[in-house]
Amino acid sequence: MQTPDERFEALNLQLPPAPAPKGVYKPSLIVAHFIYVSGHGPYMPDDSLMTGRVGSEVDLDYGKQAAQQTGLAILATLKAALGSLNRVKRVVKVLGMVNAVPEFEEHPKVINGCSDLFAQIWGEENGIGVRSAVGMGSLPGNISVEIEAMFELEE
Repeated sequence: MQTPDERFEALNLQLPPAPAPKGVYKPSLIVAHFIYVSGHGPYMPDDSLMTGRVGSEVDLDYGKQAAQQTGLAILATLKAALGSLNRVKRVVKVLGMVNAVPEFEEHPKVINGCSDLFAQIWGEENGIGVRSAVGMGSLPGNISVEIEAMFELEE
């Protein structure tokens, strides 16, 4: 059986650098057997961001790719804080925010980009937690997606 680190390697995806805080907050915080990850945006390996409002400037597929890229940024923060994805027991909660026009109604499909990634790494049972996917009138820097998450750690 493959470990989460091995599953990630098999996906042939590249992590961006772990994002540094852009305000007064911590990227992650460990409390008891949980790690809370602050809202992350779709950071690319070159440290640029995926931007554009879903439903006008970019389409659903681009939004889904931005959600996957945001998931990769979260993974980069987890690796920086924990040293290994193997220390994560399960995904507990994901809150996905989509920068979208008011008429856009497919927020869950966009955030699936992140949820699918986590399911591939930790499996169906441990990689899928509870989730909210909502639309926002704007997000910082016009990023397409922002996601925060909570994970349970191995004891």
